[in-house]
Amino acid sequence: MPPLQGQWLEALKPEFKKEYYKELFQKVGQEYQERKIFPAPDDIFNAFHFTPLDEVKVVILGQDPYHNDGQAHGLCFSVKPEVEIPPSLVNIYQELHDDCGCYIPDNGYLEKWARQGVLMLNTVLTVRAHQANSHRGIGWEQFTDAAIRVLNEQDRPIVFLLWGRPAQMKHSMLNNPKHLILEAPHPSPLSAYRGFFGCRHFSKTNEFLEQNGLAPIDWQIENRQGI
Repeated sequence: MPPLQGQWLEALKPEFKKEYYKELFQKVGQEYQERKIFPAPDDIFNAFHFTPLDEVKVVILGQDPYHNDGQAHGLCFSVKPEVEIPPSLVNIYQELHDDCGCYIPDNGYLEKWARQGVLMLNTVLTVRAHQANSHRGIGWEQFTDAAIRVLNEQDRPIVFLLWGRPAQMKHSMLNNPKHLILEAPHPSPLSAYRGFFGCRHFSKTNEFLEQNGLAPIDWQIENRQGI
């Protein structure tokens, strides 16, 4: 696993000394040696690498990485440019279209969001190939909970988008009055029609950022060759 950098490293350094993290590090290393694990080791901490702590304006919480070949690259809901757009992201794009008028792009690569201050963090950062939730309970949740606590303590406005029950279970950790917490059902095809569609989280996020003197997020993911 590549080391964290900058403020994230300073903020999360105490975790690396804890017993659970030593066991997690050992377990994950062993899994990479013995099985097919996603994402690639160098991509595990991409959410932190792409969005430094002092630049975080929005947090999107996912569960665990995509578990099919070539999909996961360390940002929740995102896939590499050449990979078919997964169903949950199809629904995210549909809501973006309905809410903000964004056209639906031909790829699911969300790095553009991360570079603008959208931390796209899964609560579990690795997964066995073709086995969803296979690394649940080995320690990642403690680590990402620590990151969520760090974010909660930031003395500036941050928007938290909690989609689906696992993400909403983190609500109790978020008690900073400077932050905006928006909840909706998960965008997966199983639940999107229960209230994810029509939640308008993207425009609400930008309204809140602008009210607090921050630049809004440009949510438009461009087509790979341009439109």
